[in-house]
Amino acid sequence: MPDLTPEPPLHLPGPAAPGRVRPGTVMLGAADLPLQGLTLLAVEDSRLASDALRLMCQRSGARLRRAESLATARAHLGCYRPDLVMVDLGLPDGDGCALIADLRLRPNHPPILALSGDPDGQTAAIAAGANAFQAKPVPGLAGFQALILRLLSRPPQFDPASGPVSDPATLPLPDEMALRDDLSYAASMLLGRRGGVHLRYIAGFLAGVAQAAKDEELAQAAQNALRQGDNGHGPLAALLDQRLAQPLGRSLAPDRP
Repeated sequence: MPDLTPEPPLHLPGPAAPGRVRPGTVMLGAADLPLQGLTLLAVEDSRLASDALRLMCQRSGARLRRAESLATARAHLGCYRPDLVMVDLGLPDGDGCALIADLRLRPNHPPILALSGDPDGQTAAIAAGANAFQAKPVPGLAGFQALILRLLSRPPQFDPASGPVSDPATLPLPDEMALRDDLSYAASMLLGRRGGVHLRYIAGFLAGVAQAAKDEELAQAAQNALRQGDNGHGPLAALLDQRLAQPLGRSLAPDRP
């Protein structure tokens, strides 16, 4: 049975009791935490993408739970009802559109946001029943918050004209270890095509990772593999080996700022 233990929640501190606020403390209100109290489920196989979503949820006051596959997502959904489900379309055990279609059949289903590194996935996702589609990587924090609030039919708790709630430029870059984990995962699948995983899934997975990491060379290699099939296997595997051979502390994506 899949492990449903939630990843460590990243909660912001709650309001301090009256008279106990430290000098200089900035108090966070509804406008600063517009998603306070919400639980979002991300059906996402990339740790890099999941970390970015988790950081935005943390900065918005929401809790994020993650499922890495269709099977794990269905197990999660059998135990609790999230306020919103974000579904990546490319998953190791099938197409995310299948989960979207299943969710639409449930009474009182939560809103569904489809995610994909391939913008061409929008038509299939909406046809399957997604309420909205967002190409990856997800844009800045204010855009993420506004999209979630719109899908929940809640008015924004901040004035968009006044600028973003938090400047996206202040968000830290995704953890280098998360990127390394994703690259190692793809390299291990390429090595033996474990579990019958096809090159198309691996290349699609890496295309999304490359976009999030701003690694143009990896993105191009993944696209070549998608077009060339097995002929693109060797160059993609070689590039992954090159990236993973770099020591920690140096960017795994040389072109990334």
